[in-house]
Amino acid sequence: MTSCKETIPTEEAQPAKEALEEEVAEEEAEEVPEEEEVPEEVPEEVIEEIPEEAKEEEVVEAEEELGGVMKIESPSFKNNEMIPSKYTCDAENINPPITISGISQDAKSLVLIVDDPDAPAKTWVHWTVWNIDPKTTEILENSVPQDAVEGVTDFGTPGYGGPCPPSGTHRYFFKLYALDTTLDLSSSATVEDIQEAMEGHILDSVELIGLYECK
Repeated sequence: MTSCKETIPTEEAQPAKEALEEEVAEEEAEEVPEEEEVPEEVPEEVIEEIPEEAKEEEVVEAEEELGGVMKIESPSFKNNEMIPSKYTCDAENINPPITISGISQDAKSLVLIVDDPDAPAKTWVHWTVWNIDPKTTEILENSVPQDAVEGVTDFGTPGYGGPCPPSGTHRYFFKLYALDTTLDLSSSATVEDIQEAMEGHILDSVELIGLYECK
């Protein structure tokens, strides 16, 4: 007696089974994406870092090439400190010593203007000097740089006029300008003449502030 179910001979079923398994394996292989190659990490010790000393040297070299940071200082007083009476109308009334540094290599001349913005009626001009050699590193007390020109101040004459505030403590601005030219002005030039001539030629500027109150 035979069953109603169809039977497949064992010899015929085995090859069919193997073919099916191979087909499934091929499909699975196609579905699995190939792994991307991950670049090997570079050990930290291999990465060369620029030493701090080298960075500092580069900064210094760059500043030297450009002339550095422009500065105006005085060995007689610090910024926003009292000016010694020696340099005022209370004593010798001579200009204080000044040191200059960090001038741009492109500068052709320097201009110095000293004024008092706290004067009652107007900003009072105490000293103007122009066509200062850009290689100048100091202006000694009671002196004018060689070949530089002094202009007329609000005292009515050329040359330095020291602090002489009528009352209270005044501020005195020592303003230094680096120019890309020299100024063709006579010694009768006023601060307004100087400022007009400087227009469009200022490479850099810096200031030193001194204080004074009359005795």
